[in-house]
Amino acid sequence: MEYSREREDRKVCGQQMKQLYLECSSGISGDMTVAALLDLGADQEALKKALDSLPVDGFETRITRVKKSGLDACDFDVVLEGEYENHDHDMEYLFGEHEHHEHAHGHGHVHRGMREIREIIEKANLTPRAREMALRIFTILGEAEAKAHGASLEEVHFHEVGAVDSIVDIVAAAVCLDSLGICEVVIPSLTEGSGTVRCQHGILPIPVPAVANIAAAHGLRLAMSSVKGELVTPTGAAIAAAFRTSDRLPETFSIKAVGLGAGKREYERPSFLRAMIIETEPEEERDEIYKLESNIDDATGEDLGYVLDRLMEAGARDVNFIPLFMKKNRPAYQLNVICTPEQVDCMERILFEETTTIGVRKMRMERRILKRRIKTLTTPLGEAQVKVCSLPGDDGEGSLRFYPEYDSVVRLCRDSGRPYREVYALVEQEAARRHGLGEL
Repeated sequence: MEYSREREDRKVCGQQMKQLYLECSSGISGDMTVAALLDLGADQEALKKALDSLPVDGFETRITRVKKSGLDACDFDVVLEGEYENHDHDMEYLFGEHEHHEHAHGHGHVHRGMREIREIIEKANLTPRAREMALRIFTILGEAEAKAHGASLEEVHFHEVGAVDSIVDIVAAAVCLDSLGICEVVIPSLTEGSGTVRCQHGILPIPVPAVANIAAAHGLRLAMSSVKGELVTPTGAAIAAAFRTSDRLPETFSIKAVGLGAGKREYERPSFLRAMIIETEPEEERDEIYKLESNIDDATGEDLGYVLDRLMEAGARDVNFIPLFMKKNRPAYQLNVICTPEQVDCMERILFEETTTIGVRKMRMERRILKRRIKTLTTPLGEAQVKVCSLPGDDGEGSLRFYPEYDSVVRLCRDSGRPYREVYALVEQEAARRHGLGEL
């Protein structure tokens, strides 16, 4: 049994590597992220089209310019109908006001479970990548809330997440990231405030449980500050965990664009999120990875399948199982995980939580990788994504190989009714033809 998926959200743009750097020195929230990405140049028309397609009513969005400590910043605001207009909805979540409004007015913030959230996103007019990212953000947040309340993911009825404004924030963040077309996201740390907040369940310390659970599960680094108040919202932490592909900035880089997203709350330091598109020269075609392995002789196929899913969702580069026989001729599996150095602790924690292993072997390895980029092609059967890999050559250019993305091929198979191998070959041939015409 083997599952391998090179993350789609890694691509080489031209001869240089472009990355999105989120500087969270004033924290992060959903609306701050959307505003910063819009200020960077995310497509407002694409965002409007996506939000208009959401099967939820009673909201509109406003994109304006505001001043934060004398700096010009973009402000993204979700305005709800009636009594909710101009409220700080994150604070309503913290202070439990949504429950009061719901009982008093019979509308507004609705409790929704993961099933309802999935239905909303599946029905919206989103690109495959934006839809996948939005679902990932909700899943991360749902798992954190479930852990905090001692429930399963499907049992959780979201508070902040179930509110229309938060659904809009999360979908908008996913759409804007997809619109920018830059999928390497660097987030070194999240600066959090201090003190306590009052919520439905009483007074809680900062970071609140959902933020702490997300940071623990996804290896986010928190930098605690003396600012009194919550700088990192649960939605902001979930977005950071879903977006982040690295927590290390390149040693040197050039800044190509800067975006400033305004926050709604007022603290002793300005509330904004700064986003930068940075560019580096192509890195050497080598990187460092870790291989984690453990022999397991008392797990079912379903157990191992769930572990595989959790590891891949947490960002593992590859997970596979190798059948083997241990001492006394006991049948078993060797579970292998490939991950980055930054992910080792997270992966080990999942292995210890979800399997019966009491030890994990780990090896540091050097890996040589091909340069690659993801291209979207229009084929006779519809649009498909193709991974374009460059083989090294004496002239520095080398030759290209084309690998159609699995999800795209499956979608075209279902739409056309044609066999998988036939569709795969058609997409591969179309990519080669486009390259021959100089269009790729």
